[in-house]
Amino acid sequence: MSAKESIGFIGLGSQGGPMAERIAAAGYPLTVWARRPEALQPFVDAGARAAATIAELGAACDHVGICVVDDDGVAAIVEELLAAMRPGSRIVVHSTILPENCQRLAPRCAAKGIAFLDAPVSGGGAGASAGTLTVMCGGQADDFAAARPVFETFGGMIVLLGAAGAGQRAKIVNNALMAANMGLAHAAMQAGAELGLEGAALRELVKASSGRSFGFEVYARLPSPQAFSHGAPLLVKDVKLLKATLPEAAGAEALRIAAEPFLSAAIGADLTETHP
Repeated sequence: MSAKESIGFIGLGSQGGPMAERIAAAGYPLTVWARRPEALQPFVDAGARAAATIAELGAACDHVGICVVDDDGVAAIVEELLAAMRPGSRIVVHSTILPENCQRLAPRCAAKGIAFLDAPVSGGGAGASAGTLTVMCGGQADDFAAARPVFETFGGMIVLLGAAGAGQRAKIVNNALMAANMGLAHAAMQAGAELGLEGAALRELVKASSGRSFGFEVYARLPSPQAFSHGAPLLVKDVKLLKATLPEAAGAEALRIAAEPFLSAAIGADLTETHP
């Protein structure tokens, strides 16, 4: 393959869009596909090629990144790519999905001569735009090495954690911890209020003291838990993924219990009822 592989990207939302922009800005030929034509136009205007179908994108590309919302979406896209991509090409899943699904996809790709990596990211759209995402990878070492130059267009810390699915395991642990830290921040502020402490002063004190965490800092910026209603469903999903992966594990249950009161308040419903 040439120094600048042909890259495809599917999933041009708030996370995937800036990642695709960074790939194109680094000089990689970029092909994009989306269900909504209006999502494609900014990329076409910047020089990317829009594919009419997933299969067309797959046939044209050496490396295809996927950053859609859920397991079903990833599975459907990979199914179409497998029928179209060349041996020696590569599929990379940036979505956060069940590790077991990545373990099932990897041998199916290998049977077609296609490399598979799971590479979920942390840092949000802002991190992608800045090129500072953390990229957590699972897969074969040689495939990781081949994909790394693409990851470096949007990533700062880029780590191979093991075989297929390992990146997903790291991501859901990280996100469940984030949710738990926000839940503990919620509980701490409630306790402070019950002790008669002024909320704004307590928030500033904790941010400068040993109880601080990134989760607390995010929580402290919220006027109320409901103000996090846009981000809460993604954390709910990741807490559920960890619990589904480790249904009997004390650690996963402890993180769920810590996260639940805040996430329930943020989504305006009992988490145990709406997200079993």
